[in-house]
Amino acid sequence: MVDDIPADRHSAVLQSKRNATKYQILVEIAERQPAVSQQEIADTIGVTSQAVSNYLQELVDDDYVDKRGRGRYEVTKEGVDWLISETDALEAFASHVSEEIIGRVDVETAIATGAIEEGERVSLTMRDGYLHATPGEVGDATAVAVTDASADEDVGLTDFEGVVDYELGTVTVVSVPTVQNGGSGQVATDIVAEHADAHDLVATAGIEAVAVAHRADHSPDIQFGTVDAVREAAQKGLDVLLLTVADRLSAHTDTLREHNVTYEVVDGQRERAR
Repeated sequence: MVDDIPADRHSAVLQSKRNATKYQILVEIAERQPAVSQQEIADTIGVTSQAVSNYLQELVDDDYVDKRGRGRYEVTKEGVDWLISETDALEAFASHVSEEIIGRVDVETAIATGAIEEGERVSLTMRDGYLHATPGEVGDATAVAVTDASADEDVGLTDFEGVVDYELGTVTVVSVPTVQNGGSGQVATDIVAEHADAHDLVATAGIEAVAVAHRADHSPDIQFGTVDAVREAAQKGLDVLLLTVADRLSAHTDTLREHNVTYEVVDGQRERAR
């Protein structure tokens, strides 16, 4: 609630619509000076040109603005000081809301590892790609439960402290030729099976890639929306084997690179007879 915010974090701009409009006009003058179009300011902030004219006269009377002639205005030192003080107050208020208010009401979900009661502080870990909450403060990252939960149930969490420490996953990519270039038959299934056994998930992109997984006796864990799904799985600590048709390879690697996910492309094609 706003009443809980310390007085020194309040801004006059937030307490009065008139002050808010004066603040906006003063900012516009500072940006446009010395030649100031009242109509442009009116269009920008959504008031009438006459209202801008009235506020301009008030800003001049407050010694926040100097009038240098018809259509020519400059912000005074007093005006700059007022802008700075109000901007600082706005930044402090925004920071308070972001860090201390929103943070309190932001609720995440985890899997309970044991019985948890509402209001209990729990420890957080990342396992199998999911956030887990354990009763008691036994780790570096903790939160407060906002719901009751039994083991293996979902539990709501808020008031987070610390950082959940876990290693990001990696992605191993096997490019599969399109059917026009030989398709799944060009990929060595023993290489695919070996990599699949060493990874947490198998993802496929394209019919040829699905055929490779089936020939290697592995059912894909991810078949659709693989670009985002593979990236998210790796970011949550899972190692992923991605089988992708060659014409979709760059879409996946570009996304992984953009999100700083570690990946390698391995050669899964069969050796050709000489």
